[in-house]
Amino acid sequence: MRLPQDISIAEYTYELPTGRIAFHPLAERDASKLLIYRDGAISEDTYRNIAGHLPENALLIFNNTKVVEARIEFRKATGARIEIFCLEPPAEYGGIANSLAQTGTVNWRCLIGGASKWKPVQVLQKELANGLLLEARYLEKQGDSFLIALSWTPANLSFAELLHQAGFIPLPPYIHREVEADDQQRYQTIYARHDGSVAAPTAGLHFTEAIFQSLVAKKITHDFVTLHVGAGTFLPVKAATLGGHTMHIEFIEVGKETILGLRDCMQAGKPVIAVGTTSARTLESLYWLGVGGEDLLVRQWDAYRGQDQGIPAEIALTKLLEKMELRGIERLVTTTQLLIVPGYEWKIVSGLVTNFHHPESTLLLLIAALIGEDWRRLYGYALDHEFRFLSYGDGCLLFNH
Repeated sequence: MRLPQDISIAEYTYELPTGRIAFHPLAERDASKLLIYRDGAISEDTYRNIAGHLPENALLIFNNTKVVEARIEFRKATGARIEIFCLEPPAEYGGIANSLAQTGTVNWRCLIGGASKWKPVQVLQKELANGLLLEARYLEKQGDSFLIALSWTPANLSFAELLHQAGFIPLPPYIHREVEADDQQRYQTIYARHDGSVAAPTAGLHFTEAIFQSLVAKKITHDFVTLHVGAGTFLPVKAATLGGHTMHIEFIEVGKETILGLRDCMQAGKPVIAVGTTSARTLESLYWLGVGGEDLLVRQWDAYRGQDQGIPAEIALTKLLEKMELRGIERLVTTTQLLIVPGYEWKIVSGLVTNFHHPESTLLLLIAALIGEDWRRLYGYALDHEFRFLSYGDGCLLFNH
């Protein structure tokens, strides 16, 4: 069997015409088209009818992260425009929630638009309403990004509050237009709760209160996990094979009650449906946290080293709960670097709701890991039948092959 490190990314490409990319959302969230793939068969519907395509005893897991206004625009005295895109905090803050709670000053790893116009000795300033003053200091370059010190007055504001006033929603780079007022609400799920993402978990953008009511009517339950989506989700795989690609690290948070509920589902043989690839990666990461080491981290290749030894998911989740009990924690906060590619053995997820993804992306590889080579037929069907692609586009409901 081929090692995942030997997989060629060129095998996972397709032609995506610009005209198939959705640059705006539809007027109604749940009016988007839904492609259903089950047992090799493909059918169509709309999101508002998704409950009719789900098993009655299913558990749906959503990612309740909230997109922060991570892009901040500065102007130099010369008029030159410099944009800071806040990616993630340094490790010393102990997670995104802690760093967003910082008051007065914080360091963040950022991408810089117009970096050549900003010298390390220069301080950028931005004055906002209500006497708010924000300063940015260039500390150092770190690979493709920069470490930036941000400080502001009044200093009693948290960084999350500062971003809300000074920044704007970071639309994906392939949406070639300026941010509009509607994006503030539409590039956010209706159940978003925890600040921390620089990109939306887009599969959830289609869900409305009416859909949640239809799930209840069919006795389909749901719960939430949190994975804060990083900008790495947009990065293409540049290496020829996966062995040369470094998967981005993302923060996850999952409560004890959610893990208990998952364990009960697995014991009862009930299907677990992940809404979005971020939810899928979080759920599968819980398994590897259970069977893995005491450091409670999931690394890129952990799933391919044979350390599971055939351990059932309910046992792995029990082990994870025992580790949490020993640490006296009710909510698991850690990071995952899990890479899910063809050859991966799914442990918890039996179905996935997701959008259509970029060619040669780790997200497309995850789809191929779920439904095999039929991903080509699925995407070909979507292209031939006027489906809209990427973040504001249509989506699909896929069941494990």
